[in-house]
Amino acid sequence: MIVLGYNGFTRGAELFGRLYGATGIDRNLLVGHDAAAALVIDGEVVAAVEEERLSRVKKTSDFPAKAIEWCLDFAGVEIGQVDVVAFPWRFSSTVGEEMIAGICDTDLPVAAKFDALRRTGELYTGMLSPDAVYADFVRRTGHELDPNKLALVPHHLAHLMCGAHLAGGGDAAFLVSDGRAETLSSVMGELRDGVVHLFDATTVPMSSSLGVAYGRITRYLGFVPNNDEYKVMGLAAYGPPPPHNPLLDHVVRLHENGTYTISVPADRNAYYALFDGLFGGDREKREEFDFRVKVAGCAQHMVEAVTAHQLRTLSAASSLDTLLFEGGLALNCVANTKMLQRSPFTGMEVSFGASDPGVAIGAAVYAAGLRNRPADAVTTPYLGPAYDERHVLDALERYADVVEWQQEPDAAALADRTAELLAEKNVVGWFQGRAEFGPRALGDRSILANPAFPDIKDIINVRVKHREPFRPFAPVVLESEAPRVFEMGKKTSSPYMTFVFPVRPEYQERIPGACHVDGTARVQTVDDRQNPDLARLLRAFTARTDVPCLLNTSFNVAGEPIVCSPEDALECFLATEIDHLVIDRYVVTKRSGPGPHGPGPDGGTGNG
Repeated sequence: MIVLGYNGFTRGAELFGRLYGATGIDRNLLVGHDAAAALVIDGEVVAAVEEERLSRVKKTSDFPAKAIEWCLDFAGVEIGQVDVVAFPWRFSSTVGEEMIAGICDTDLPVAAKFDALRRTGELYTGMLSPDAVYADFVRRTGHELDPNKLALVPHHLAHLMCGAHLAGGGDAAFLVSDGRAETLSSVMGELRDGVVHLFDATTVPMSSSLGVAYGRITRYLGFVPNNDEYKVMGLAAYGPPPPHNPLLDHVVRLHENGTYTISVPADRNAYYALFDGLFGGDREKREEFDFRVKVAGCAQHMVEAVTAHQLRTLSAASSLDTLLFEGGLALNCVANTKMLQRSPFTGMEVSFGASDPGVAIGAAVYAAGLRNRPADAVTTPYLGPAYDERHVLDALERYADVVEWQQEPDAAALADRTAELLAEKNVVGWFQGRAEFGPRALGDRSILANPAFPDIKDIINVRVKHREPFRPFAPVVLESEAPRVFEMGKKTSSPYMTFVFPVRPEYQERIPGACHVDGTARVQTVDDRQNPDLARLLRAFTARTDVPCLLNTSFNVAGEPIVCSPEDALECFLATEIDHLVIDRYVVTKRSGPGPHGPGPDGGTGNG
């Protein structure tokens, strides 16, 4: 069985921009962001890629035409051979009725209700309805799909199925918390024998979305909502936990059944006034670092308090030991660790597709049947495009006037040479194998550096990434070494950077570049099975330096998607102060001056 899953709408940006002002700093406040496609064949995910990696438009919500084309081409499948097309939104007529009733039940003036109904009606008929989704697919692919082959999957169910499949499909309690789905923002329940049991009494409506509230605080602090929430999480670490949190007093109400009500106005001027009143803010104060830290700390504390409240109810209602946590809130890796450590669950899984890119996988998995996952299926984030040696060489030759390169004879020699470069204060672009899926660079499209240098974070933030200096970087470490360096708690591995751990005191001075201001690190563990090239490099680097990990950040600059192709990598390399680029078996450097160009007989360049 062949199932194609995808997320994205052709008219999303247009309609949300015109009807709801989702432009500029609010450009990501729409349905369908993080457009992507995934292909499941006989129960196994064989290919998946975000549209942004191919279109080079960050967080695009467009119909993922390029991603669909790549997935099908990679698998050698014609679109007519696809048995089911799965889409991770189900705006059925019943949901449409709920949307109408929700507007009519508000205390808005009559004229405002009619305006809201007009806008919602145009959005529903032009984009969200089953007929509009079907027409969009046919128009963009040119394929007259049998309407019976289009499966519309509820958004939160798509999130859950992504996490369940990537965790191996076993029994687990689950929590899905997102900015929004069709009408809800959070659900919880159990997954037993592949069957979902939803705890209906614990669902949270979209009007009390924790993700939306956190996004409005993100906007209040001058960042891009639905994109920069991780900046708020990072800022929170610069101050102590708030002794008193006005958000919990005036914005959040926790209910006995594990639900909550969050009261933040939708109007921007209104919620700015609310937050100014709660925190003593004004236009000038919002620009001050200490004020931002104070507000960020309260926002982070709010997330931790609300999710802990939900888990108390979930753990009391479920006898299962493992927790699946998916949805946009699951990217808050600081909260994730505290959720696990403070709960009775013995294990917790957060997938590399926890946020909205993953719903393309989840919709396809749901349509294929979770129970149909092959027992020997490999869980890997490396599901995107790879490029052969000829493609890499062709790209290098096109840039031969500005770069030179040397080919290493084998993987071991490449690891040794790269480790030699990283032993010094060099920043290295590392491009190997298939591109990772999801928002994190996990060692195939990464920027690497030596965390032993205290100023390496500043160097990368300012000279390479062009981003705020308070932003931390993640260490990547061999899974076997991780407990020696980090206090892992209940976790034995963290392959997707979805948890934060304290750095053991004896290592904080040895890897200052990988330590956040509070002595923690967002860790990625790796082994030979997951990523043999990266594991080999880590061993070579540690043998040379006695430093047990590398600093790992995504191979891009602020505002751009992670690189996908060799051409993307070379453009980023040349536009920044990255010192070396290691792409396939080639170590690339920038030319310092004019000279003869072109490859030499040893695979390097004539003047190498």
